[in-house]
Amino acid sequence: MLVKGFNHLTINVKNLDKSLDFYTQILGLMIRHKGNKDAYLEWGTAWICLVEQGNYSENIERKLGFDHIAFYIEEEHFMDAVKVLQENEVHIVRGPIQRGLGWTINFLDPDGIQLELHTSNLEERMKIWK
Repeated sequence: MLVKGFNHLTINVKNLDKSLDFYTQILGLMIRHKGNKDAYLEWGTAWICLVEQGNYSENIERKLGFDHIAFYIEEEHFMDAVKVLQENEVHIVRGPIQRGLGWTINFLDPDGIQLELHTSNLEERMKIWK
């Protein structure tokens, strides 16, 4: 498996508008897409996705904060990477699926931290939102 670098970070938030103010006004990130419950913010060559979790409580499955970290992998190596994960009996949470113009697979590390391999970039992801 040949991971090429960091791709994006997804963060679960209570209030999307309040979080957008923080990430854009204080940290200076640029909004590339804003939906009803999510927003994509440009961060250098990577991006941050904010996902509003609505009425947060301790009982919901997704907690506030870090959701998963994604690594970039070239599409030509993606299916080989999937095979490596499967052969090593890594717990796959979602995928492999085509998402936007790229391929993605989400899986858990030994401590249950969700990771993702993703083949597209923010520019390609934004094409599906326009």
